[in-house]
Amino acid sequence: MNLFLNVNFSLPLINPVIIFSLVLFIILFAPILLKKIKVPHIIGLILAGAIVGPYGLNLLSRDSSIVLFGTVGLLYIMFLAGLEIDISEFRKNRFKIIFFRLTTFLLPLTFGTLASFYVLGYSMPSSILLASMFSTHTLVSYPIASKYGVVRNRSVAVTVGGTMITDILALLILVIVAGMAKGEVSSAFWVKLGLSTIIFTGIIFFIFPIIIRWFFKHYEDSVSQYIFVLAIVFLASFLAEAAGLEAIIGAFLSGFVLNTFIPHSSPLMNRINFVGNALFIPFFLIGVGMLVNFNILFHGWGALRVAGVIVAIAISTKYFAAWITQKTFKLLPEEGKMIFGLSTSHAAATLAIILVGYNIIIGETSDGAPIRLLDEDILNGTILLILVSCAISSFVVEKASSRLAAIEEKKNEETRGDDGRILISLSHPEMVAEMIDFGTAMKPAKSNTSLYALTVVSDDNNDESSITRGRKMIDSAMNHAAATEQKIIPLTRHDMNIGSAINYSIKENNITDVLIGLYKSANHQEFFRFIANNILNKSREAIYVYKNVQPFNTLKRMLVAITPAAELEQGFQHWLLRIFTIAKAGGMSLHFFANEDALSEIKNSISQSGDFILPTYSHFSNWEDFLILSREVKQNDFFVVVSSRRNHLSYNENLEKLPYYLSKYFAQNSFIMIYPGQIPEESLMDKKSKPEHTILKTFADNLQIVNKAGGYFTRIFKKRKK
Repeated sequence: MNLFLNVNFSLPLINPVIIFSLVLFIILFAPILLKKIKVPHIIGLILAGAIVGPYGLNLLSRDSSIVLFGTVGLLYIMFLAGLEIDISEFRKNRFKIIFFRLTTFLLPLTFGTLASFYVLGYSMPSSILLASMFSTHTLVSYPIASKYGVVRNRSVAVTVGGTMITDILALLILVIVAGMAKGEVSSAFWVKLGLSTIIFTGIIFFIFPIIIRWFFKHYEDSVSQYIFVLAIVFLASFLAEAAGLEAIIGAFLSGFVLNTFIPHSSPLMNRINFVGNALFIPFFLIGVGMLVNFNILFHGWGALRVAGVIVAIAISTKYFAAWITQKTFKLLPEEGKMIFGLSTSHAAATLAIILVGYNIIIGETSDGAPIRLLDEDILNGTILLILVSCAISSFVVEKASSRLAAIEEKKNEETRGDDGRILISLSHPEMVAEMIDFGTAMKPAKSNTSLYALTVVSDDNNDESSITRGRKMIDSAMNHAAATEQKIIPLTRHDMNIGSAINYSIKENNITDVLIGLYKSANHQEFFRFIANNILNKSREAIYVYKNVQPFNTLKRMLVAITPAAELEQGFQHWLLRIFTIAKAGGMSLHFFANEDALSEIKNSISQSGDFILPTYSHFSNWEDFLILSREVKQNDFFVVVSSRRNHLSYNENLEKLPYYLSKYFAQNSFIMIYPGQIPEESLMDKKSKPEHTILKTFADNLQIVNKAGGYFTRIFKKRKK
């Protein structure tokens, strides 16, 4: 009985251990209990916060610790929104985003001002400030979309893109109206705001990438990287506030900048999502719930009238903005619901605007009571709006996300089929992590591509060190893959020759792509000679020889040099898709060096795929002058060379010099040599002397290649006639 005498159980609780324990149990059990009645976990956490908060059971007060964790949670949501944006999808939907920005801001602002002025009877400054609150939205339900894996859907991109702008414009109105009420708005005010904004954006988009790239190059420790990312997020948030903007703008932009440095299938990305969803974001939602005061329903008709108008205008205008956007761009009904669901929730910016307006005193009544720019009825109505809008948002996003996930899954099953199988050859323990990461980058998102990790053990019963070494590499590969939530199929072969082990593994597992690591200190010429004699001559699958000089996520550009006639090879489209996937995973821009025929095929592939890829191109066909490319390849570039096997359509004698060139002139660059999947050598012979009818017979099973080859020979004969 005396055990608990030293513990203070007075309400609200003040013991930090008890407070933290209670919050953790709420985070754990609230979603579990409410899931049984099909209530989204987000609204469950908000309701739990309302129950234990100062207006409920008063178990917890909304003290500095709750505010701190809640602020971190809000910034975390905005950071994740920027981090998980598909940049290509963002660019592709830029017109939709601009349109939605205008509608979701102007409709609530216009109708909200009119309703506040004519229906509620507030002054014009108060009406405009109140209406600006209607225009904002907080991505409270974003974690639901993330849970269903639909954050890269165009509807999410449109809503997220609109969030930042609407909040900026609303907060700008707040600054103007508040400044006018205080008499602080002048020309100097606008100059100061403009200069601070320019400096802020310059730091974010020009200085931050330099710092981030340097850090990731020099520090690969997972804990250090995570702490660094958090530091960048909160530094950006602070700089935004210092510039006169809102912290959420800085958090979003930091995520947008870090987007290209943190691959979405990386262990770091998983850690970011895990910590945010497990701790920071639930804290924010509970803090929002603690603001809910159910007593406002009993404060009389005036409070209910104001609350009713606020809720009706805020939700209806957001619905119409989403509906107009959906109809204008012919989006799916589920996408329209997703836009409405994500944009209808009001929390952070909404509360910030109202509290600022509530704290501005513009006069006194005859009895000395303060006259506020936004009165207590508006404050109470806003609290009710937060609860109602978050509830509607959660239910709508939950339903829309599940439906969109099902549609995308069905579409993927119909279009993707079997995306191939990638074999990752592990030979050096120091390269295991980077080989798994690169193999994962080759795999399209949500594809059926299987990843195999192969270690070759010396076929010597007495070589225990080789067995132990191979086992450690497999264990390391499995652990690293688990951190990225990737499934790796381990393979171990006992063989005296690595080449034969790889070839047997290719045949037994129907491998389509083989990734082989080139160790930094290895002799390039001997290594490629081994590859040619032991693998290339005995296989027809795509072979990728990868040399890593710096972390994959620190690379800026991918430069691709393509040998002439590569577009005629059977595996052209296959390796091209892999290149697009790798560039997208690494956030790299693409530049191709090739002849006109290959460039034309690449452009055609991009137009047919519908993917929003904007590479740049340079005509290059003189492989005798290959070293001219050394002027183009910079330190942070990823150099890709598309080579060929002997006696195939795209082979030329200059390819024999590539190992020497790469080792001597590109030693400071990460690169990959690609040998495309090709038809068997015996079916080709000498392309220049073989009659056309033989070619037609040889390629009878592949009409596309026949047509391309026919055009190639036509050009050759024309040149000879000249």
